[in-house]
Parts: sequence; structure tokens; C-alpha cells
Amino acid sequence: MTAQAPPTPRSSGPAPAGAGRAAVGWSGGWSSRARAAAARPWLLLAPALLVLAVLLLWPLVRVFLFSLQDYGLREITTGEANWIGLRNYGEILTAPELWTVVLPNTVGFAVLSVAGTVVFGTAVAVLLASLGPFWRTVTSSAIMAAWAMPAVTGTYVWVWIFDADRGVFNDTLMNLGLLDDPTNWFTNRWTFYAIVLLNVIHHGFPFVAVTVLAGLLGVPKEMLEAAEMDGAGAFRRFFSIVVPQLRQVFAVVIILSTIWDFKVFAQVYLMPGGAGSNRSVLNLGVWSYVESFGQNRYGFGSAIAVLLTLLLLAITAVYVRTVLAEEER
Repeated sequence: MTAQAPPTPRSSGPAPAGAGRAAVGWSGGWSSRARAAAARPWLLLAPALLVLAVLLLWPLVRVFLFSLQDYGLREITTGEANWIGLRNYGEILTAPELWTVVLPNTVGFAVLSVAGTVVFGTAVAVLLASLGPFWRTVTSSAIMAAWAMPAVTGTYVWVWIFDADRGVFNDTLMNLGLLDDPTNWFTNRWTFYAIVLLNVIHHGFPFVAVTVLAGLLGVPKEMLEAAEMDGAGAFRRFFSIVVPQLRQVFAVVIILSTIWDFKVFAQVYLMPGGAGSNRSVLNLGVWSYVESFGQNRYGFGSAIAVLLTLLLLAITAVYVRTVLAEEER
């Protein structure tokens, strides 16, 4: 029997050059695919971002450029630019009307309307949470009609209610003997904004009610039942258990309501005297519009709009920080 020769050991020399190139090529292909995957969402968002840039960003840039000019009818017809730097901003910040009328109206109204909208909306949410599924759906659908109503339509309804000659409010007070002669409630600064406040609360409370209702339905019933067995009353259970559970919900509705109520326009402008004839009821939004299109001072009105935008951006930054802080908890 012939013995077989031992196997020849394989060479342990360097790997072929092609194997290295294949590994490098595989790594490069993987990184290119990863970059393509990372860029795909932005490519999908690019058309929408481009539209937003054209519709929102470019008008903001134009308004800022107008605010640096003495821009009026002459500049519109000739196309010439009359640059004056920050003079419009200096005129705004030194105007007594800003500090005595416009800013108090804007800030004071926003504070009262946000408080009223959140309180009333929360009360409605508590009521809805106590109803059964059927009546909760019916009532929620009914109150959403107020939110779906355009601001222009709702404003004219409130103007009709408080009209001096044919208003339901005046007729009711006169029939009850509480008023001798019809009263024009729109000439006084305080009654004017009281009507605007009712209008804005009526239009805004459904959003708060539905949002808070969603949070209320997520509060564990076991905690409320345990607190009730321990002798806690309804108010104690609400403020000690429900409110802490809905802290993030309240933060969102308060900041969003603040943004909306700071820039309220139609509810003021469409009221009798709100379009500039009664200067004591101007807010920032209406003041910007009146100066631009009523006085043909487009540069000055644009400067007011820029200041209002900066104020809203500051509030939006607070909103974003609040949401991110709540998500990190």
C-alpha cells in the first residue's frame, strides 16, 4: 500500500489586491447609500419648503426692507427706494401712542382673552368629560361650530347684538328698565374691548375644550377614586391631581392662545370705530394696517409689523422650549 504525501501548506502571503478594492468599494457604497437615505426626507420636503420660502420667507424679507425706507405712494409709482435706516423704528418707539394706547391694548387684551379662553374652555372640557359618549359627541360637535365659524361672520354677529339702534343687548336692558336710551357701546375703549373679548373667547374656547378633554380622558381614574376615598373634594382632586397631569396640555393651549390673541385683527378692525376712526382702540395689528393703507406710510406700517413679528417669535420660542422640556421629562 502506497503512503500518500502530506498536503502542501497554503501560502500565507499578502491577499490579492482585488480583495482590498472590493472591501473599499463595499464600504464606499454603504456610506453613499447612508447619505442617500439621510437626504431622502429632505428631498421629499424640498418642494413644500420651497413653496413656504416663496410664500412666507420672501414676504417677510420684503416687509423688513420696506421698514428701512420712507416708502409711500411716490416710491410705489416711481420704483425708487428712499432708504432711511432705522428711523421708522425710532419713531415707533418714541411715539406716545405706542406706550399709552397700542401696547396696553395689545398686551392687556391678550392676557385677559387667554385667561378667559383657557378657564372657560377647561370648564367646558370638565363638563364634556362628565357626559356619556353619545351626549359628549353631540355637545362637542355643537361647540366646534363656533370654532369653524369664520372670524368675520362671528364679529358681525356680535356687532349686531350690541348695535346701538337695533341691538338685542340694548333692547333687553331697555325692556328691563335698566337703560333709558340706547347706548353706543363701541365708542368707549373699555366696552369696545369687552365686546371683542366676548367675541374672541367665543371663537377660541372650543379648541381649548377639545384639547383639555383629550387630556382629561387620559387621567387615571384610580388616582381620582383613591383621592375621593381619602376625603378630597372635587376642587382638591382637580387642582392636586388633574392639573399636574395636564401641565403639558395647559402649556400648549396657553402659549398657542397667546400667539393667536396677540395678533388678533379682524375682531378689532371690523368693529365700529376699530378701523382707525377711534384711535383709542388701536392694537399693533390694526395700527400697522391703518398706517400702511390708511395713511399710505408703508414703511412705517412695515416697521410696526416687524416689531409684532419679533414679539410673536419670542412667544413661539417660549412655546418650543416648553414642549421640548416636557418631552425630556
